[in-house]
Amino acid sequence: MEQATTIHVQPADRKKILGIWKVALYMFLITAVEYVFAFTMDAGMIRSVIFVTLTIVKAFYIVSEFMHLGHEIKGLMYSIILPMIFIIWLIVALVNLEGAAIKDARGIVDYEPTGTEKVEPGH
Repeated sequence: MEQATTIHVQPADRKKILGIWKVALYMFLITAVEYVFAFTMDAGMIRSVIFVTLTIVKAFYIVSEFMHLGHEIKGLMYSIILPMIFIIWLIVALVNLEGAAIKDARGIVDYEPTGTEKVEPGH
């Protein structure tokens, strides 16, 4: 006996599609801000903090929308997001400490271009 297969096509949910495009726009804007900081700021701790913060914001949107965690209870969301923030902080802190230790062990001194020496008043 042959079974008939019936396929029912549902219309596209415009609200969900608009939500996905909104999240994609947010992520594009955050990435554009990162590029602006990358090409306009000198390398340093402030730029690194800005990059890490914007990366956490992008990770939040990815986890919230595409992994559907934003639709869960807040306790579950915070139990995943907060440890991630501390792990990223730990990685940044360890990289900074290890990088400084390697520079000290090799005797590397940060370069200061000539003409930028600080002169005390009265000298």
